[in-house]
Amino acid sequence: MAENTDPRECGVDEAFEDMPELSDGDDEDIDDEEEQWQWMEEDSQTVTCLFCDRLLSSVPATLQHCAAEHQVNLVDVIRKHNLDDYGYIKMINFIRSTKCDASSLIGLPDAPLPWESEDFLRPILQDDPLLQTDPEELCSIGGSTLSFCTSSGAESHNAVLQRAQAAEERARQSEEALARAMDDLHKLKLLAQGLVLTTETSKPGNLGTVSELRADEDEAYFSSYGHHSIHEEMLKDKVRTESYRDFMYNNPDVFKDKVVLDVGCGTGILSMFAARSGAKKVIAVDQSEIIYQAMDIVRANQLEDKITLIKGRIEDINLPVEEVDIIISEWMGYFLLFESMLDSVLYARDLYLADTGSVYPDLCNISLAAVGDTQKHQEHIAFWDDVYGFNMSCMKKAVVPEAGVEVVNADTLISEPTVIQTIDCNRVCLSELEFTSDFCLKITNTTDFTAIVGYFDIFFDKGCSNKVMFSTGPRVTKTHWKQTVFLLERPFPVQAGEELPGKITVRKNKKDPRSLLVTFELRDRKQTYSLQ
Repeated sequence: MAENTDPRECGVDEAFEDMPELSDGDDEDIDDEEEQWQWMEEDSQTVTCLFCDRLLSSVPATLQHCAAEHQVNLVDVIRKHNLDDYGYIKMINFIRSTKCDASSLIGLPDAPLPWESEDFLRPILQDDPLLQTDPEELCSIGGSTLSFCTSSGAESHNAVLQRAQAAEERARQSEEALARAMDDLHKLKLLAQGLVLTTETSKPGNLGTVSELRADEDEAYFSSYGHHSIHEEMLKDKVRTESYRDFMYNNPDVFKDKVVLDVGCGTGILSMFAARSGAKKVIAVDQSEIIYQAMDIVRANQLEDKITLIKGRIEDINLPVEEVDIIISEWMGYFLLFESMLDSVLYARDLYLADTGSVYPDLCNISLAAVGDTQKHQEHIAFWDDVYGFNMSCMKKAVVPEAGVEVVNADTLISEPTVIQTIDCNRVCLSELEFTSDFCLKITNTTDFTAIVGYFDIFFDKGCSNKVMFSTGPRVTKTHWKQTVFLLERPFPVQAGEELPGKITVRKNKKDPRSLLVTFELRDRKQTYSLQ
């Protein structure tokens, strides 16, 4: 996707470099001039209408088409809101990205304008001819004719050169203004960081600092999902991706003519599944930079008429609809609740989901099982007792509380699995995502108990004629979630047939709400683990 909004880098410089010299009346110069004008005509681009798929031959033709077919005079809009270069660019990208109706531009209040976000400086179409047009030039011509003075035989080369030079000067000024703005933004960021570092976070009522710290945490979280590798890993997880696909493709009656919201859309794969399954409209939301690749992917698959992509946190944006019929999301983290993305899904559910609608997946289980793997315990815990002849056992206090994420060998399981929590995504409250649960492990092998393994199961169930589920447990095909392992500091012996009672508490880490603290109480032992 093109990310450059500098008009000088969108093809204007090249036009300046190849601008024909003024003719001195020589026949050879006239021939050269005709060849150069012919080259410029051949290099002209078609323009896609802002409100439909019609391709027009030029910017003037596009403006005339918008006025005649969609009853929108863009020159009047520019004048009414006194749009500068940036405002004009953001308006064009806003219209293209949201696919708003032409009628919605009429009667807009003076402030706030819906395209004020800096996100709309990013081009939606690569080399968009409308973005290479100066708003002052539009207005100088006037809204009555809606036509440009094109470079024809009736216009002298001097006039063309003057216009080109004026455009270059405006581009230079815009570039300088953008550089100044970026410098000011950098200074403000440094100032904000200094305020965070010098403010005492322990003082009660210090809400501004807490808010800024949370914003930094969210920025780091969403930034991690801007990396392509994490999306490649998730897409290649066939258990995950094919389960979503099979649920949607095998239950088209669930999606037919429905409005679907995809929370945390990533590359847009779930949105495209929904569109192909018969959804009338899909709204895909993601805060990370991957949303810009998703826009290209949607266009490459000719689904832009059904899928609308919006960059932002679901908590911070306004959807273009009042309610949706279905919310889909792949929100699950390690041990199901790590990352706290379910919080955002529940926010969207409570604000936008129709009374007859549903969240998918709709049911989730968290399960535990006992592990007897003395070799693994030796490698990670007992190792510290003798490190090259030195006693480093004090390290266990730091190592044990760190929950691990790995693939557990099914042969090391020494109990039946037990479900410790079931979550109904259509009913659960945010407060219920922190819980305490009693459990009982039915031991199947006589050996040493070295660890507890946790995993989750996912169900697409509500209203489905073809139900789909998948598990992240150690006895089935592995997924990118693997399993979560809680190593005991001191293993203890268990007997086959024994029923071992315990208690688990799962809560968010107040210092980092996207991470989890998991506490186990087992045989008069209590240990808290961090998953981060």
